[in-house]
Amino acid sequence: MPDAITTILWGVLTFSILVVLHEGGHFLAARAFGVKVHEFMVGLPGPAIRFRSKRSGTMFGVTAIPLGGYVRIAGMEPGAEDELLGPALKAATLAGRTDANRLAAEIGVEVEHASRLLATLADWGALAPATDDEISYLATLEADEHTDATALLNTARSVTYRALSKPKRITVLSMGVLANLLTALLVFTVVLGVWGYYTQSLTLYDVQPGSGAEQAGLAAGDRITSIGGAAVEDWMTLTQEISAREPGETVEVGFVRNDQSERVPVTIGESDSGAPVLGVVSDVEHVNPSIGEAAVESVRLTGMVFMAIGRFFSPDTFQESVEGARSIVGITVEVAEAARMGPLNYAWIVALLSLSLGVMNILPIPPLDGGKVALELVEAVARRPLSRRFSLGLSLSGAILLFSLIGYLMYADVVRYFIQG
Repeated sequence: MPDAITTILWGVLTFSILVVLHEGGHFLAARAFGVKVHEFMVGLPGPAIRFRSKRSGTMFGVTAIPLGGYVRIAGMEPGAEDELLGPALKAATLAGRTDANRLAAEIGVEVEHASRLLATLADWGALAPATDDEISYLATLEADEHTDATALLNTARSVTYRALSKPKRITVLSMGVLANLLTALLVFTVVLGVWGYYTQSLTLYDVQPGSGAEQAGLAAGDRITSIGGAAVEDWMTLTQEISAREPGETVEVGFVRNDQSERVPVTIGESDSGAPVLGVVSDVEHVNPSIGEAAVESVRLTGMVFMAIGRFFSPDTFQESVEGARSIVGITVEVAEAARMGPLNYAWIVALLSLSLGVMNILPIPPLDGGKVALELVEAVARRPLSRRFSLGLSLSGAILLFSLIGYLMYADVVRYFIQG
């Protein structure tokens, strides 16, 4: 039981860190552009411990279920603006205090329509819910009979996401991803700079029996220096050179043994899948990179995560990718194990998760950030807002797809960790 509680606590802490990083990016971008942010919460919506910033008016807090989190930014409702927002705002501002029934009578609409108008204006900060009842709203702006409704609405809109230009909107939507990616690159660079890393070496760990390499006399401990007369600098270059050959082809391999350089002809073999192979197994070596080299290696790791997530969208690699992926269940278990191994291991897995979260959110699938950016670009091309129903329908479809995948991964993790052990 203590181990289970510790594992859960590490999972909660880690997901909270990731949420603060991601949502913090959105929050900082919105505030930099002068947009009102209602809430910055860690956890799922519900009962929470919270406090309000006197400077920005933003409510910060932690909910009863601290998994995930959200930032609620004013004016992010989809669809075109209701044409009656201006008249509704002026009527509510002149009244000082109003409710859906009174507003509906004043501007001649159904009560349900008036309720939607009040909710939008409250989201923009032009109205505030009354504290002494649950149906009334108080005006936060000032107006008189001569005030132009359009000018009043522009004032209310000026502190919302809707007031931003397309480039600024895309910046707000993208900053969560950027925060995740930059955090991952920074942590990778620091950890690699302090800890170093292991990589495949050109020194041979083993030579496969019966292979062309064994027949040519190559042995464990030899260090390969060239293929076909061309120098090789790393194991990746070696494998690329071999991949460019044909099984049965003979190639000259240069190597160093006991400080003596030698060259031998080696016949390229064939794997079970028909690919060309040299028939050797690499050793590994520890590398202590400079900060610059660590940064370059961090970028390479980032590219590998991009490619790994891209494999989810290929029918040929989907099943393999799913088998290697983890849900919140598996991630929690592995995060706790990394924490037990030490701070560097924990920092490394947090960076990987931050990177994965950032890359996943780039995908053009609503309701992910990439999907929202895609909708903004479509609206820019169409030169008009997409309908509210269409936008919500896309988001619902994307959410069903994502939660289906998450559910499957959770099922696989339960089987992997708790049934199969």
